[in-house]
Amino acid sequence: MAANMGSMRILIKGGKVVNDDFTQEADVYIENGIIQQVGKELMIPGGAKVIDASGKLVLPGGIDTCVHLQQTFMNASIQDDFYSGTKAALMGGTTMVMALVLPEQHCSLLDAYEKCRALADAKTCCDYTLHVGVTWWGPKVRNEMESLVREHGVNSFQMFMAYKDMMMLRDSELYQTLQTCKDIGAIARVCAENGELVAEGAKEALDLGISGPEGIEISRPEELEAEATHRAITIANRARCPIYLVNVSSMLAGDMIAAAKMQDKVVHAETTVAHAVVNGNQYYHQDWAHAAAHVIVPPLRLDPNTPSYLMGLLGNDTLSVVASEHRPFSTKQRALGKEDFSKIPHGVAGVQDRMSVIWERGVVTGKMDENRFVAVTSSNAAKIYNLYPRKGRIIAGADADVVVWDPDATRTISVSTQVQGGDFNLYEGMRCHGVPLVTISRGRLVCENGVFMCAEGSGKFYLQRTFPDYLYKKMVQREKNQSYKGVVRDPYSGDVAKVANTMKKELGLGPIDGESPNKPSVRVHQGVRDLHESSFSLSGSQVDDHIPKRSSARILAPPGGRSSGIW
Repeated sequence: MAANMGSMRILIKGGKVVNDDFTQEADVYIENGIIQQVGKELMIPGGAKVIDASGKLVLPGGIDTCVHLQQTFMNASIQDDFYSGTKAALMGGTTMVMALVLPEQHCSLLDAYEKCRALADAKTCCDYTLHVGVTWWGPKVRNEMESLVREHGVNSFQMFMAYKDMMMLRDSELYQTLQTCKDIGAIARVCAENGELVAEGAKEALDLGISGPEGIEISRPEELEAEATHRAITIANRARCPIYLVNVSSMLAGDMIAAAKMQDKVVHAETTVAHAVVNGNQYYHQDWAHAAAHVIVPPLRLDPNTPSYLMGLLGNDTLSVVASEHRPFSTKQRALGKEDFSKIPHGVAGVQDRMSVIWERGVVTGKMDENRFVAVTSSNAAKIYNLYPRKGRIIAGADADVVVWDPDATRTISVSTQVQGGDFNLYEGMRCHGVPLVTISRGRLVCENGVFMCAEGSGKFYLQRTFPDYLYKKMVQREKNQSYKGVVRDPYSGDVAKVANTMKKELGLGPIDGESPNKPSVRVHQGVRDLHESSFSLSGSQVDDHIPKRSSARILAPPGGRSSGIW
């Protein structure tokens, strides 16, 4: 069945084709999993399935740059495997997902990758790729990063500045990791929070008796994200490596990224749907389960203006990509932290709703136009991860990942009707304009009018190429022009002083010339009273009893000036 669907001939007729840079009225003809023609009055062979897209938009399929599927995190198993998670993605208009592999500390990156591949290949419904987390550092990690890039089609790694004692890298380790990413042409994804102060903040909150979900926001204020964001950009700049910051959650961090771009640093960043739509007041809800269901890292921010601000940064290209950061848990699993907020598993669902929610809160509100919507949900990710224009664009020769999108239709989001896992939806009751009517993945009609038609395991792992021009072209040119060079000069030929030991000898701290090193040295007091050898005694006769006593002495001008009289 999957093979027959892959060889389907499909003509999408009468719609508006929307790319990230322009919109045009055109028909799209698909055959053998590839877009063959885009234009008007196309010459089409017989037997093609015709999809009427009159009054609709024809978009590149969405690319979700961070999902977590079929793994355990913080002692809880994620509520979606690679089948249910990619099915939900396709139902929502996303045709490619990028999943994160998280090796345990001091365990093999390569083994974790192989294990994840085996799970995903058997279940995935759409194209997928893998990021690999760098959760510790050493020569073995460096070698395995090179192997993953060279032999296994991986081109992105994720580093953490938080999660102390779990995944956190020190600054020197992050620097070396970024240098390795630069050398092998990989994308360096960095989650920026000050891990040391986050850990201290959690202890302080718990000591104050704050154990509920509000503790996640109290212990991880946005200044800790902003500081780490600045530090990560600085480290990357010193390593001469492009940096891609993930899970940007605050106005302060957004401003740091905007300032770095103004300084012409090679910085790209993504936020999540949750951060761009929901604020952190949910952590103070009276219902513990409701508050806990919003726990993600970095936390949602208290300032109610933050989501609108982040959506604006997506609109003006300060932020390049919006991801779902899909990691659903159940209420029972979150209850692992019912007495300690730091033990609530971090994660929310969102892979199914990402496209519609961003259309509603971004396009409908005027924060971005339809072309920018395509950029932040698909095209920019394709460019950054070296998939473009095979992905992220409707053009002859590209993969046939296409969505027929109805901008006027509406749907109401509800946990009761969702395909994705979890028993809570952050956007419950939200009425969204923008509905995917038809989803085509690699030329296969996988979803039409809410009916899913895709076999488990029919997706493919997408081998990625290194050194994406979108990130590295500028860096390579700078390397040529800004490489450090020593000054050519005649060598110094004058005298060189001997190492001075006089101070050591004067203070009696070492052997003096002519003395045996084993001979105890005599301490020589140079005008400084040694309080350890003081003659002061609290009782009995004193050493200065023979000195005549004076009744008083008036000091007219004491050293340092006259006293103010306060004392």
